[in-house]
Amino acid sequence: MSSQQLVLKQRALLLDALCGGGSAEPLDCVLDLLLASEVLIWEDYLSIRVAEKPVNSNARHLLDVVYEKGEDASGLLLAAFKQVLPEEQKSELCFGKEYALLEKNRPATATSALLTDRPVLVKKLRDNIDGALDVLMTTGCFTTKDCDGVQLPVYTRSQQVRRLLDQVRFKGETAARTLLKYLDQTKPENKEHKILEETIRFTASPDTLLYQKKLQSSVAAQSHFLSTYGGTGRFSLDDIYTDGLLEVMNGSGETTTLELEDVAGPVGLLNKDADTVLVSGEAGSGKSTLLQRLHLLWAREALLTDIYLLFPFSCRKLNVEHRALSLKELLFLHCCWPDRNQDEVFQFILDHPHLVLFTFDGLDEFKHGFTDEERHCCPTQPVPIPTLLFNLLQGTLMKGVMKVVASRPQAVGPSLKRYLRKEVHLKGFSPGGIDSFVKKQYSDPAMAGRVIESLQGNTSLLSLCHIPVFCWIVTKCHQELLGGEDGIPQTVTDVYLLVLQHFFQRKSSQPQGALRKGWLEQHLDTVLKLGQLAMEGLEASCYVFSGHELQRHVLTEHDINTGFLIYCNDMSVTDSKRYEFLHITLQCFFAALYVILNHSNNRSAIPKLFQPQHRLPSGLSQKCLGHCVNRSVEEDETKMVEKPDLQITAQFVSGLLSLQHRNLLLDCCPAALREHKVKQVVKTLSKAMRRHFKSIPRPVEGEKKSMHAMPGFVWLIKCIYEMQDNSIAQDTMAKLDVEHLKLTYCNIGPVECTALAYVLKHLRNPVGLQLDNNCVGDVGVEQLLPCLHNCHSLYLRNNNITDEGIRKLVEKGVHCERFQKLALFNNKLTDACTQHFAWLMKSKQNFLSLRLGNNNITSQGAEQLAEGLSYNRSLQFLGLWGNHIGDRGAAALANALKNNTAIIWLSLVDNGVGSAGARALAELVSQSKTLEQLWLNKNFISRDGVECLINALKMNSRVKEVWLKGNNLSPEEEEALKKEESRLTF
Repeated sequence: MSSQQLVLKQRALLLDALCGGGSAEPLDCVLDLLLASEVLIWEDYLSIRVAEKPVNSNARHLLDVVYEKGEDASGLLLAAFKQVLPEEQKSELCFGKEYALLEKNRPATATSALLTDRPVLVKKLRDNIDGALDVLMTTGCFTTKDCDGVQLPVYTRSQQVRRLLDQVRFKGETAARTLLKYLDQTKPENKEHKILEETIRFTASPDTLLYQKKLQSSVAAQSHFLSTYGGTGRFSLDDIYTDGLLEVMNGSGETTTLELEDVAGPVGLLNKDADTVLVSGEAGSGKSTLLQRLHLLWAREALLTDIYLLFPFSCRKLNVEHRALSLKELLFLHCCWPDRNQDEVFQFILDHPHLVLFTFDGLDEFKHGFTDEERHCCPTQPVPIPTLLFNLLQGTLMKGVMKVVASRPQAVGPSLKRYLRKEVHLKGFSPGGIDSFVKKQYSDPAMAGRVIESLQGNTSLLSLCHIPVFCWIVTKCHQELLGGEDGIPQTVTDVYLLVLQHFFQRKSSQPQGALRKGWLEQHLDTVLKLGQLAMEGLEASCYVFSGHELQRHVLTEHDINTGFLIYCNDMSVTDSKRYEFLHITLQCFFAALYVILNHSNNRSAIPKLFQPQHRLPSGLSQKCLGHCVNRSVEEDETKMVEKPDLQITAQFVSGLLSLQHRNLLLDCCPAALREHKVKQVVKTLSKAMRRHFKSIPRPVEGEKKSMHAMPGFVWLIKCIYEMQDNSIAQDTMAKLDVEHLKLTYCNIGPVECTALAYVLKHLRNPVGLQLDNNCVGDVGVEQLLPCLHNCHSLYLRNNNITDEGIRKLVEKGVHCERFQKLALFNNKLTDACTQHFAWLMKSKQNFLSLRLGNNNITSQGAEQLAEGLSYNRSLQFLGLWGNHIGDRGAAALANALKNNTAIIWLSLVDNGVGSAGARALAELVSQSKTLEQLWLNKNFISRDGVECLINALKMNSRVKEVWLKGNNLSPEEEEALKKEESRLTF
């Protein structure tokens, strides 16, 4: 079969390979190779890689372009796929005749070299992009605006590199030569070159080389199968792994999207002197699986190639290590034992810390809270495990060794954050990631399609699936999901009850569906025994259980075989069998079942769950002097770290006591006892909410009364949602008397949006809802719609929202009378969103403020928006900072706003506006009866454009300021123009 025929026949598979993971990186890598081999010319590339279009659209265009180029081009395309794709994806494709991506003759010019050497340059620049920008700035090849454009936080590191190469090529031969010369000079600084040279210099001994191979083999074996959900089948990590959304925040609060290879890299560096990288994410967001993927790719030498030795640790398994150990013993007993010459291998580690990486999974599950009071720096002296771990993290012990730590954010206090090199946030799946994960779960595409269709038809369930563990549950329980009589799950508790039913059904000899009536009562004994084990484990920060502990709880082989407990097969500290729950959230769920179903349960159990919970610092007994210890912990807030497991348990308790699960519990829990527990939950929730509301400060004179909520407030809202009782939500909101509710940096995702909307729809008076710097996304926007009528303002800056989310928001917003302000800075909006905003402007003549800064809106989008603005008479504030509207867009907006009788503030900062645009805006300045401020910083306006603005200002005394910093003006011109018109600001 010819190459062209193979491209045509395998089109669906090729598209899935390029787009299936939700990342544009595979497409970009293929484009790099095709540019280098001259299959594509620069014009082809520009027509294919359109930033405003989705990845799948660009991928389809690539296949069309290459197919039209003929047989050789198609063969080279398949060769590029073969080079880029991982082994597991290659197995599904046929590549036909071998085509080599041959190196071309050395190009005659530097700009040509940027194309022919593009794949190599992308790799070189990843670790040198800051230095390259500095050199380009110093030599005058780049302006500050050029650098800012390359380093926009919406781009991943690889995207920034490619944007830099594109910009340098556009600048011409001088810039290209400058960049290539810099890279040639910095070649020795490339990490892989440094490692190679250093390895040659110190010549690792044969025993050390042997140990490295053994460690690689051991890590590869441990990482090959998915361990997180290992009790329900053997899944190859290659077959099932799906990238989650990774972000890092700089010191200014701006976020950058990362790829897996960036986790331990330089992107997002906050403290260059620290060695610890924190990967934070909520329970079930995929932290353990991400670390496992890192381990596997290191073992295959496909990632972290500058790391010679990688040592993986599990904090829950370190909990059961009661011996005092030295660092040497920790490494060799818990990771990999050297067959020969231990001292020599360990000395190699001590001598070359920069070649070593430690990973610690589940720091939130470690029973001791972090403290830096006890210092230890001797690698051979045995000390307790907490002392050893904490000194490694802060760098007192083995300074220079990189550490990657995974934890839930609530478990990391200020004292540990002082020692962080950077913090990477794992946000779960993107919408594309959900589809990709579901498809990987089924060999039958039709079944995968049915599950995806079911998810897309129920946004409450889809919002849950952004968390990978929930997505996995849905795929495992698809029969109950698609054929259940109780409807589609709405809450997290619904999903876990589905798991419970699925596992009992799987082990039952009864036919499918026989468990539907009274199934919980049939298995009550097993549930109570597992629940007691789970609850006692959570209270003691214990997640790994010995066979003796299972016997003490009278757990039989039958109970274990239900699948909720799995065998820990990598416990190196003991030969005895040890077990853990399938997932930490499942342990919390069983603990909640025990709290509800245990008739003799302590009546203080529920109130304790809703009280603030904190782990004790290392070395303090949980049993002695509790009162005094608690006081000391309160006095030192840096040691206070919440125990998120008990919060999750409280959330499940709330859900199990909801009205919709009353019939399920009817035969398992006496009605009177159930009602008592419901009253306890309602009372404790109400009391906790009152504490939050009492903390609201009085408003400053002239400002709105505002409440800056903390993550604990979000947790309480989620508990109320789990109960699914409108009266509780109404009573809670009746006590909230604020005009502005601020929930920034609170890890608000689609699940939290569902809960917020459920409660906030009962507000008596509208509020401004500020959700900046979260992970709301399009699905989260849709989940917020039920409370939009109670929002006069909605702030969604930096939330990964696309045009589709805007479509749904505007469809609802035009019918909400009190909805008047919207801020969407730094999202993923393109020209396609402006048709919806134009409709909003036409439809709502009381809308006051629209801020769309730092998106991807061009002149076409500005013209579309202007068409709607020409009908609007109410808009006061319009912000389009950091887009690409140019002169044409500026002229369209100016013309549309001439007759607007409300506009006060207009920002077109950093939009490529030149003097032609300034002349058009000057007409607006001269005619507007309301405009007070015009912001035009960081554009390309020259003196003649500014003079037009000055003439316009002379005709309109109402305008107070026109900002013009960073335009095409010399200091002398700025000084002269400022003297001519004092309202200009440079």
